[in-house]
Amino acid sequence: MASRAIVQQNPRDAAVAGVGRQKNAAAEGKNRRALEDVSNLGVTNRGLEGKPLQQITRPVTRSFCAQLLANAQAAAQNDQKPTAVVVDGVVIIDADVAKGVGAAKAAQKKVTVKPLPDTVIEISPDTVEEIKPKKLENRRKSREGSSGKKVKTLTATLTARSKVACGLTAKPKDPIVDIDAADVNDQLAVVEYVEDIYQFYKLTEHESKVHDYIVSQPGIDERMREILADWLIEVHHKFELMPETLFLTLHIVDRFLSLKTVPRRELQLVGIGAMLISSKYEEIWAPEVNDFIIISDKAYTREEILGMEKAILGRLEWSLTFPTPYVFLVRFIKAAGSDQEMENMVFFLAELGLMRYASIMYCPSMVAASAVYAARCTLSKTPLWSETLKLHTGYTEAQLMECAKLLVSFHSSAAESKLKGVYKKYSSPQRRAVALFPPAKNLTMSIV
Repeated sequence: MASRAIVQQNPRDAAVAGVGRQKNAAAEGKNRRALEDVSNLGVTNRGLEGKPLQQITRPVTRSFCAQLLANAQAAAQNDQKPTAVVVDGVVIIDADVAKGVGAAKAAQKKVTVKPLPDTVIEISPDTVEEIKPKKLENRRKSREGSSGKKVKTLTATLTARSKVACGLTAKPKDPIVDIDAADVNDQLAVVEYVEDIYQFYKLTEHESKVHDYIVSQPGIDERMREILADWLIEVHHKFELMPETLFLTLHIVDRFLSLKTVPRRELQLVGIGAMLISSKYEEIWAPEVNDFIIISDKAYTREEILGMEKAILGRLEWSLTFPTPYVFLVRFIKAAGSDQEMENMVFFLAELGLMRYASIMYCPSMVAASAVYAARCTLSKTPLWSETLKLHTGYTEAQLMECAKLLVSFHSSAAESKLKGVYKKYSSPQRRAVALFPPAKNLTMSIV
């Protein structure tokens, strides 16, 4: 029968001490106390007689353990008393070893070797010390699942749902596209200077911006100016001129009217003179004066047209290089990566703004950017406004909202309006019939 006494000492020293005291223990009687009481909290570090065990550093080998067993068996044959043997820190008291060499194997089978515990608890009358290095680790593991994965708490789940509901989740950043990468080898694209050119346009557009001049024209109102613009758009379309010519024509008209008072009967003559100048400036084959006489149903003579042309150039001091909305439209459409349908929708909205006097309060770059934004909203493009467009236009989505709503309102009333020059132009299949598209609902607003 084996006793349980675990001592954190070197087993060889304990075994030698136990064997040396074997004969003295027999003389002391049957009441010899082999071990001290052991509590449930730990064990003592004392030997059989209550004395501290000596520390040695020699490891217990298998041969040395066999020698200890042989000595214990010899002593048991002489005294016929229970023998105490310490093997690997385990004290074993067994009476069967006294039966001889034949019982040695049976005793050896009963020897159990217990590993030293990770946590050593030492209890003495003076101090109580407890070391538990794995306590925090066990607590952390208890919070994790059996598979080792971290388990989300209820607070973390509710926080994640709240972020999704409020739109605070991390969104991937919209990359900025190099829109000039494909035109590096195109000399006409002037990739090396294009950014500097548009920076110059942005600086000079405010210098040529037209102020509100209707109040200074007693014989002209907004409606008459819109009728003139609608007629010029139809003439431009009939002559099949370049789009640059149309935007420059309306810009020359507005600049001249803002500088000189014009009677009502000469308003159409101002439009003819402005288109004649723009055609000579932009077109390779410009229309002749006789073409304008015929298109105006001979309302004006050749001398009157040439006289108005001279008056306009003199009043503008022959300065015709203005950044019109068209130069910005070309750049912004390229930044938007538009297809044919998208491009036609942008020009449709821009020409509606060009015809209406209400859009004169906005600078050309804002009108162009708003036309692109309104077109993307109308065609439900995603995203409505990208980082690339923000970089090249210089406007945020919030800055364009007011002008874009104005352009969409022009689109909403184009079908019922009496001025249908732009509407008919962009209702044709060649223009992808973009005028027939329903206007953007999220930008619809009413203008009194």
